[in-house]
Amino acid sequence: MGLSTHVLDTMHGTPAAGMKVTLYTTQGEQATRVRSFVLNEDGRNPDGLLYDSASLQTGTYRLVFDVAGYFKARGVALPEPSFLNQVTLDFGVADTRQHYHVPLLVSPWSYSTYRGS
Repeated sequence: MGLSTHVLDTMHGTPAAGMKVTLYTTQGEQATRVRSFVLNEDGRNPDGLLYDSASLQTGTYRLVFDVAGYFKARGVALPEPSFLNQVTLDFGVADTRQHYHVPLLVSPWSYSTYRGS
């Protein structure tokens, strides 16, 4: 159980290796940075879970994905300003006995997410 994320680059059909991600806890408009990391070759946090089941608490969280930085580093010519710069996902954890997986499917022009397993 716990919290995890995974990013797939739908433009190239690959995991988004090298994308910077920042995790926050949130309370109303207040956000507190927990940590930043760079996705591994599988598009996941190299340290595994963002929170294990013992550390995950009921509440609200935010993941910020540096989409423009990732695609620029891949050599994709983006307009200035880019259509997507950072993708911010705010989500809630209601039951810490369950696993919360927050995947992102992303291109320079669109993204989608869902609660995975």
